[in-house]
Amino acid sequence: MNETPTFPPLLRGEAAPAGADPFDKAVSAALIGTDPGLVTYQLEPHRMRAAVVLAPEAPLRDAMAMVFATSLGFSDALGALAPPEVAVHFDWPGCIRVNGARCGKLRAAASTQDPDAEPDWLVIGLDLPLWSDDEPGTDPETTVLYEEGCVEVSPVRLVESWSRHSLVWINRWLDEGMAPLHADWRARAFQMGEDISLELHGKTLPGTFMGLDEAGGMLLRKGEETALVPLTDMLER
Repeated sequence: MNETPTFPPLLRGEAAPAGADPFDKAVSAALIGTDPGLVTYQLEPHRMRAAVVLAPEAPLRDAMAMVFATSLGFSDALGALAPPEVAVHFDWPGCIRVNGARCGKLRAAASTQDPDAEPDWLVIGLDLPLWSDDEPGTDPETTVLYEEGCVEVSPVRLVESWSRHSLVWINRWLDEGMAPLHADWRARAFQMGEDISLELHGKTLPGTFMGLDEAGGMLLRKGEETALVPLTDMLER
């Protein structure tokens, strides 16, 4: 990809070196004190990866709303670029589904894992497969973007649109709090009310996905008990 993405005001872009993970690059930049608003990216023919460094002035428990903001930003971005029949849903906490099959994910890392502490930085990453050499339908539970009618969607336009739409949702969070993000994410939630097996950091948590708490955590019922899985549990470091 030779074209350089253009980002909206408050954001600035930086390509990751060939073979490097832009999520790791964003975390490294955050650790040495880069200003928030940095978007790192790697736009390959078969895969689009990007990450944004944020510094929400809120306790980590509340700042994790940025996962919902960037998830909804992706849904709106793809909705603006893809054919209207392409549907986006979400597996909690960060899996993206396109037309019902898993297609990429969101990742998160922060300077702290204490839910009550205000993080110095929070990095949200997007990892999206565009095409694969595998025969379509090999695994009906997974897909790639170009097999879902999105072959005309440019990775450059998509990362630009993701950044713009994510900013819109971040501003809604600043103005209105978690409620609108909570409502719109729930409307796109996959298998809410159904029995699931949550895979998180190598562990499997079975139960019924009952809904979300006010901070976006999963309410998971097993038998007569309902447990809360906080959204902070998705943090990678």
